[in-house]
Amino acid sequence: MRKLSPPEVTPETQPFWDAAAEGKLLIKRCGACDAPHYYPRALCPFCLSADTRWEETDGAGTIYSLSTMRRGPDAPFTLAYVTLDQGPAVLTNIAADDHDALAIGQRVRVRFAPTEGAPYPMFAPET
Repeated sequence: MRKLSPPEVTPETQPFWDAAAEGKLLIKRCGACDAPHYYPRALCPFCLSADTRWEETDGAGTIYSLSTMRRGPDAPFTLAYVTLDQGPAVLTNIAADDHDALAIGQRVRVRFAPTEGAPYPMFAPET
């Protein structure tokens, strides 16, 4: 795997990256419509309310869809939508030794890939 560039941290995303540095995955939940959402942002993407709050997840979810790339200098790698147990879907990389063993419906858990800054959340199969 190639070395990851550090994320661009903004005042709006600072709590997310601070939590990632502590090994925690945060999402946002809307106070108006109660919908959870990811990626974290100030306005709810469902009702446009600014009444959003940070919520810690347990980092567990299920692969909803996946695609494995087999060409290029970093191949193979797998991109997937993971549906978190708390509701929102996350577009993410799947860290796996055997990409052919990955499957829709498979349980995965967050892990954090180091960078020169805050670590990036990605997911790996539960063992």
